[in-house]
Amino acid sequence: MAAPLTLLLIVAVTIRAALYRSSLAELIAERVEVVSPITAWKRVVEGLALLDLGVSPYSGDVFHETPIIIYLFHFLVDYAEITFMLADVITAVALYMAVTDYNKQVFRKQKFALEADRYPLDCLELIRNPKEMYYIPLKVAMFYLLNPFTILSCVAKSTCGLNNAVIALFILSTIKGNILLSAIFLSLATYQSIYPLTLCAPALLYLMQRQYIPVNFRRASFWWFVVQYAFMYLGSLFVIICLSFFLLGSWDYLPSVYGFILSVPDLTPNIGLFWYFFAEMFEHFRLFFLCVFQINVFFYTIPLSIKLKEHPVFLIFMQLAVISIFKSYPTVGDIALYMSFLPVWSHLHRFLRNIFLVSCVLLACSALFPVLWHLWIYAGSANSNFYYAITLLFNVAQILLVSDYFYAFLRREHHLTYGLYLKKKDGSEATLILK
Repeated sequence: MAAPLTLLLIVAVTIRAALYRSSLAELIAERVEVVSPITAWKRVVEGLALLDLGVSPYSGDVFHETPIIIYLFHFLVDYAEITFMLADVITAVALYMAVTDYNKQVFRKQKFALEADRYPLDCLELIRNPKEMYYIPLKVAMFYLLNPFTILSCVAKSTCGLNNAVIALFILSTIKGNILLSAIFLSLATYQSIYPLTLCAPALLYLMQRQYIPVNFRRASFWWFVVQYAFMYLGSLFVIICLSFFLLGSWDYLPSVYGFILSVPDLTPNIGLFWYFFAEMFEHFRLFFLCVFQINVFFYTIPLSIKLKEHPVFLIFMQLAVISIFKSYPTVGDIALYMSFLPVWSHLHRFLRNIFLVSCVLLACSALFPVLWHLWIYAGSANSNFYYAITLLFNVAQILLVSDYFYAFLRREHHLTYGLYLKKKDGSEATLILK
């Protein structure tokens, strides 16, 4: 599979290099769907200019990325295009390797279950075919590299691409079973945007299962493992935060980065749910609803972890989707990361209920974003309600997509346990209702 992957990487890099040299690059870099007040390259350049003048880049309200990012580009600003293309390549290769290893484990687990006759005879058609699974890692890399959302994010030089690379390396380290690297990359991802903190739960579940520590068994081993991982994670995060302090010489970045993410002071329109709601919000209600909106990202972690404790990789997919929908400043680059996992769940297609409708809605909304923006900002024949309506529909479609895959996954697992063709006591066909 090395040759197809290499060819894919060459095609992806060529597309990005051609777009960098086109007149579309500046237009894409201004799109509010592609960049946010945190990830915009223009703001990174302004932060670098302040740093070169000896002024803290966090002294104003322009730069909101982390100190490591600005010091990274302090040396690589002339090679920014190569850096962002390399980040996409790293993400794709990491996902490819992670899915390859995961598929091997799935096939091994399935083989043991078949040998032990754990599956009912009527659900053998649900068993995954190794021949079909062989091409899934390449499809995952293709879904990421050739996704228009990823390409737009890379051409706009959005720092979201760097975040995706860190998360992909975290996923690879976790699936490979490397506890230390998993904790380090998770701390880097959390340092960048806080929200990846929720990925700690699936990482712990996966690593414990790989270390053969049952989740509901041997409590001493369970808690000792949790303490070990938490120590490595928090220790890495502490080192990174201290390194940022020594680079900058102050703690100014804490309110400018994390305070900015949590308090949402910049209401520039984007594809998220925050900006319009808080633009219309009465000030004395703002704190309450801010807490309600922010808690959405973290609220679903516990119930999803309980329900999917035996399937932590699917839980990672669910958590990435929840983050991209409910974070305060989302971009299309965040969506591209979790959508790259869709080929991994291709065996669920027979149980999906709304996939055609949801796909059409996502495509229509993606096309209508620039149209309604033009009507609102330039033509003046529409207002913010039009743009927020299409944003709301886009996020509803994402929620339907994720919930549909969640339903399909649970239904397949149910059939693998109780059989594909369920019967009532009187012998008639039963209807399966998942609640």
